[in-house]
Amino acid sequence: MKLDDPDSLAARMGIEIVEASTRRVVATMPVKGNCQPYGLLHGGASCVLAETIGSVGSALHAGPDGIALGIEINATHHRSAKSGLVTGVATPVHLGRTLASWDIVITDENDKRVCTARLTCMIKQP
Repeated sequence: MKLDDPDSLAARMGIEIVEASTRRVVATMPVKGNCQPYGLLHGGASCVLAETIGSVGSALHAGPDGIALGIEINATHHRSAKSGLVTGVATPVHLGRTLASWDIVITDENDKRVCTARLTCMIKQP
């Protein structure tokens, strides 16, 4: 999984991976530049953050020769964020041979929950 490509969606949205393992992935994303017309964090931006960090964890689980492909995401948006950074923390629900599922919690700078998401990735081996 290539995370340093400046043309990737994650890079264009300002997502920065802070911690990454098969047990926990943490990343931040600025609210500025990722807002809907009312000046609030776009729900789709929260989904991009969630899918990015869940996919990173799934790719790590898949190993160096495997790939992880997101096949399902759902998200509940609890509150708005207007400025600063949001932080996403992904923890595994299931790490199997062909599927990996993650719970993702996104919080604002006051540690208030902005979004709860769940991502399932298909694991493919060569």
